[in-house]
Amino acid sequence: MDTAIYVGLSRQLTLQRALEISANNLANVDTAGFKVETLVINTDVLNTPDPSAPTVDYVLDVGVGRSFAPGPLTMTGNPLDLAVEGDGFFAVNTANGPMYTRDGQFTVGVDGTLLDKNGHAVQGAGGAPLQLDNKKSSPSIGRDGTITQDGVQVGKISVVRFANRSGLSKQGSNLYAADPANPPLPANDSLVRQGAVEGSNVTAVTEITNLITISRAYERITQIMNAATDLSLQAVNTLAKIV
Repeated sequence: MDTAIYVGLSRQLTLQRALEISANNLANVDTAGFKVETLVINTDVLNTPDPSAPTVDYVLDVGVGRSFAPGPLTMTGNPLDLAVEGDGFFAVNTANGPMYTRDGQFTVGVDGTLLDKNGHAVQGAGGAPLQLDNKKSSPSIGRDGTITQDGVQVGKISVVRFANRSGLSKQGSNLYAADPANPPLPANDSLVRQGAVEGSNVTAVTEITNLITISRAYERITQIMNAATDLSLQAVNTLAKIV
């Protein structure tokens, strides 16, 4: 009986985690560049002395999977709104080193530095911050990331890709960090779209359905655990009467 309760508890813990992830997805349905996440689970088989006995599988939370499928593009007309078409990422310089994002809602600082919405400097080719001239006209940004002002090239925005996108670690604020074993590579096949923002790839209806499914599964597991507890109590009471 205890085994059924422990197995049920292991499943409840993963369901709670799945609920948190799905709720977070739903909360970011309007977050530019956000990528939908799912819980990755596995089983841990309990070894028993009797090889002929039925196996007991506990449920384990082994991490979070992420879909990097592109989100829909919204045309804003803002010359500092950029979107990546393809597998690339924008690179920004943070206090903790370079990080990467699909959110291209940029601004220009008082000193002309191109900044992301968190105030991090956006990298140009070679990793240096991009500098614009606030006294010149709005920048024109080509599909290859080349930036011109008043007909003069002033820089080129860095767009990178990764051989293993699943190796990127989420850092908050829509930023990802890369492991040294998974360095950024030039994303020559990715294009930059000026005046556009990539939306979240979260589908609200799907996440609402997931929340309902998870809640119902949690209720069913609770019922099974309660039934197992009742059987255990009945067995104890029966044995007590026999003794």
